[in-house]
Amino acid sequence: MTAKPIEIRVSQPTVAADESTFPSYGGPPLFSWGFRPFFLGAALFAALAVPVWILIAAGAIAPDFLYPPREWHIHEMLFGFLPAVMAGFILTAMPNWTGRMPVRGTFLISLWLLWLAGRLIVGMPGPVPVLAAVVDTAFLITLAAVVWHEIAAARRWDRSPIGVLITVYAGANIVFDVLALRGASTDLAERAALSVLLLLLTVIGGRVTPAFTAEYLTEQRSTARPAAFSRFDGLSMLLVFAAALAWIVQPEGAAAGALFIFAGIANLLRVSRWRGWLAWGEPLVLMLSIGYGWSALSLLALGGAAFALVPAANAVHVLTSGAVGSMTLAIMTRASLGHTGRPRHADFMTLVIYVLVNLGAILRVAAPASATGSGMTILWLGIAALAWSGAYLLFALVYGPMLIRPSLDE
Repeated sequence: MTAKPIEIRVSQPTVAADESTFPSYGGPPLFSWGFRPFFLGAALFAALAVPVWILIAAGAIAPDFLYPPREWHIHEMLFGFLPAVMAGFILTAMPNWTGRMPVRGTFLISLWLLWLAGRLIVGMPGPVPVLAAVVDTAFLITLAAVVWHEIAAARRWDRSPIGVLITVYAGANIVFDVLALRGASTDLAERAALSVLLLLLTVIGGRVTPAFTAEYLTEQRSTARPAAFSRFDGLSMLLVFAAALAWIVQPEGAAAGALFIFAGIANLLRVSRWRGWLAWGEPLVLMLSIGYGWSALSLLALGGAAFALVPAANAVHVLTSGAVGSMTLAIMTRASLGHTGRPRHADFMTLVIYVLVNLGAILRVAAPASATGSGMTILWLGIAALAWSGAYLLFALVYGPMLIRPSLDE
């Protein structure tokens, strides 16, 4: 049981290694590494799609999308925005996990265009529904195939859990499209996708957060360190898996509610053991603990929703707006700085990005659930959406020039 925990160290180069590790790329810098086009694309899409959803909810526009407005919003956040972030992270981390060359050039361009085609065809009126669904689902299927190919080629079977989760996520996308095209409820596919997100946050967040916190404390010559991986961490992760599985099968059952609450308590204790507050002097590190804290709170909120103590939509947004929003931007900012040869330090604009995404999440989670559709509720949701999506727009404006230009250490 002592060898496995040491693997947490592999997380450090995942988003910190610079581009000079591998041979230089002679093509456009934007397509030299996966994080560049996908982080930029995800940020721009989030900055556009969320305000569009608020305009739809307010009745200001009546779009003719492939799916009804609610399903379009959920689909495009779960299977449009998030897969781009996943692809940017995984394609950048994979060379450090496997020692193989990064996906770049023509193939990376093709992957990015496939993702973009899915966003366009789902948001356009009049496409052949089956064709639109095929184009939409093709990206995650291809991403899963790439992950498994790299794992097999490098014989890094210890990375199989990531391959499994991306494969399940691709399956949830397929199920969503099939159900939506038949006019059936997509709740099952939504819960499956959200469950995968919880597990990804638990696995990946549980690696990078203590690793980067330890790195920062070492740089500051502090004697304090995050607690080492132990059986308690394994139990915390197992509880999340059990809760997610129970939720998929019976979302309003007492079993799912109780498991979520136990998992939430365990993961709050887990993140507290990493001593993230000691990184208050570097928001780039502190934000990871905040993001994992949101994840733990989302477990408690989903448990409360299972017992009808918390509105289900609000509980889900603790996960999506809070945990996913803060954790994705924490990783996107750090990766963009580290991989382009810049100091891993959050400047003022990065701090504003972090404040905006957390403010938007807090406002969305606190939004009244009893008067949905009223003018006051729409105004509240509009402010929350502007803050949350504004964080991604600001990321695109501040970090976009870094992503489209050569790395400083080339």
